[in-house]
Amino acid sequence: MAHIDYFFSTLSPYAYLAGTRMEEVAARHGATITYKPVDITTLFGRTGGTPPKDRHPSRQELRAQELTRQSKKLGMPFNLKPAFWPTNAAPSSYAIIAAQNAGGGDLGALAHGFLRAVWAEDKDIAQDDVVRATLESAGFDPALADSGLLSGAETYAANLEEAASRGVFGAPFYITDDDQRFWGQDRIADLDLYLAGKL
Repeated sequence: MAHIDYFFSTLSPYAYLAGTRMEEVAARHGATITYKPVDITTLFGRTGGTPPKDRHPSRQELRAQELTRQSKKLGMPFNLKPAFWPTNAAPSSYAIIAAQNAGGGDLGALAHGFLRAVWAEDKDIAQDDVVRATLESAGFDPALADSGLLSGAETYAANLEEAASRGVFGAPFYITDDDQRFWGQDRIADLDLYLAGKL
């Protein structure tokens, strides 16, 4: 059975634009997924990247145009300047880690729920009430927001180290069990073809 390690940030606009297409691809091929939220700003620093606010104006301008075009192309609501971005990604990341350990809900819906909250709903995913509501809407116990904080922090830190060691430098980033790497929501179709044996 194929497996996908999914490295992402709950603050990434490109992870938001991925929607749940990666989950659909995995289901089509019977692949399992491990969700690995990472501290993307620290990862940028570790792998030669630059946070958006520190990029040259020409890069920032193209990013703004590209995000707007991609959201329209995908038919997804999108706010280029969300009210709560950036914010602390740790609470939402810990919640995903706790939910993955607990089981019983829809992890794809949970991850996308946090991303949608940032980029389409102007919610602050660092706030406890938002974390709880997002957990509940994805079929998880909202009390997971309070449990496993220490293990969540440890896993979050370990995810960063793993990402840096495995060649991850942005989000979303997908790695198959045979170390094929796919970066960006615009490479999900290639991931699909690869799992189908066509690439």
